[in-house]
Amino acid sequence: MSTGWPAAPVVYEIDTWPWLEGVATRVGHPVTLADVPEEIWDETLPPGADAVWLMGVWERSPAGLVVARANEDLQRSFHEALPDMRPADLVGSPYCVRRYRVDQHLGGPGGLAAARAELARRGLRLVLDYVPNHVAPDHPAVAEEPDWFVLGDETDERKEPAGWFRAAGRILAHGRDPYFPPWPDVAQLNAFSPGMRQATAAALADIAAQCDGIRCDMAMLLTNDVFARTWGEHAGSRPAEEFWPAVIGAVREHRPEVVLIAEAYWDMEWTLQQQGFDFCYDKRLYDRLAHEDAAAVRGHLAAGLDYQDKLIRFIENHDEPRAATALPGGRDRAAAVAVATLPGATLWHEGEFEGRHVHLPVFLSRFPDEPVDEDLQAFYRRLLAVVAGMRRGEWTMIDSEGWPDNPTHADVVAWAWHDDVPHHVIAVNLADHPSQARLMLRWPALAGRRWRLIDLLDGRVFDRDGDQLATDGLYVDLPPWGQHLLAVAPA
Repeated sequence: MSTGWPAAPVVYEIDTWPWLEGVATRVGHPVTLADVPEEIWDETLPPGADAVWLMGVWERSPAGLVVARANEDLQRSFHEALPDMRPADLVGSPYCVRRYRVDQHLGGPGGLAAARAELARRGLRLVLDYVPNHVAPDHPAVAEEPDWFVLGDETDERKEPAGWFRAAGRILAHGRDPYFPPWPDVAQLNAFSPGMRQATAAALADIAAQCDGIRCDMAMLLTNDVFARTWGEHAGSRPAEEFWPAVIGAVREHRPEVVLIAEAYWDMEWTLQQQGFDFCYDKRLYDRLAHEDAAAVRGHLAAGLDYQDKLIRFIENHDEPRAATALPGGRDRAAAVAVATLPGATLWHEGEFEGRHVHLPVFLSRFPDEPVDEDLQAFYRRLLAVVAGMRRGEWTMIDSEGWPDNPTHADVVAWAWHDDVPHHVIAVNLADHPSQARLMLRWPALAGRRWRLIDLLDGRVFDRDGDQLATDGLYVDLPPWGQHLLAVAPA
């Protein structure tokens, strides 16, 4: 990647509208992206971050807002997240885009430019969203460019009334993921339409002029196989060229420096990497850290580095439950150490460090009041500070070995960042019980001298003989969900 970005960037996601509402409450007057106080930028941006993703800056749809107000399931989720919800708290979905122009409530294009300048002064890049699969039902193209959309007829409308709607004298499909019901507030774009592909490239190039990176929502939905399977004959003739290579190739002609991030599911990360994305979501790792065991994680990490280096790891974002809820009892800390120290990019989410429990629907403009978990916040501050600059040299998995009467070594995953010898060794117990293991450090250059291992998370110091490390490995005894993040240096 020759973009000026680091090879393994750290991205911090901010839910822009509710974040600004929180800033306004603190300072006592309305705030846009143009006038966030400098001290609030400084305290918001975590150490070690390389980029900030301002999620949800584009103009939201009045038509989509009407749908959200009338939808009982959505209303139920809004009140569960925000029991004291007021009418003004519902501002519409940032993924129901009326126009790719910064919402005036957030400061418009000038406000975004000011925010980008503040980030750049701090050495940070800006990431924004693009939604390639659908637009708001009142997007201008619905009336002006019908060929860009999946169109139906009265038979389709009768057969699946929730899947279709009428606009500008036509019957259009609502946007959908093939495994879920249609989204009632958006119109489905046609990935096979040449005009729509050209418009996508133009929109991405325009967004790229305003930022340094673009996160493409549900990117796998636009691949030829998935789109044909989802829409069948409604999609029309299948193009010879894939959607993303055609679009990304056109964007790169004008904006070669922009980093493109794919939201990806269904094990399609490698496909999207090959089609031009710089990074793809690593949802599989999230699922394994949250719901499976060390063997599943270890198997996932056996993939080649040409694949892993282009993944973006996370344990929380605006689509997932809060990590403090989904990974309770210390599991969140174990998972955080893992994603922070693996190859590839890292994604953190606003509120994750403070231990927020409420997953806020993206339609809402205000966070509920929640106490800060100060111990968790201190843990994250330490973690982010010590991993900055750590991921250098080569990355290698480390075997965990044990004893016939103690199988707990199988619950320990470990890896190292190294040159001739490891300079950092990471061990994580992915179990709710204590685990013991020998980490097999297969570096002959360790022999013949003594080494000092400093746990950067808790400050403990361990002096070890290099001959023993090189032959017998490093013994670790970890509490439930415990971790070592060890800096290794000559004693």
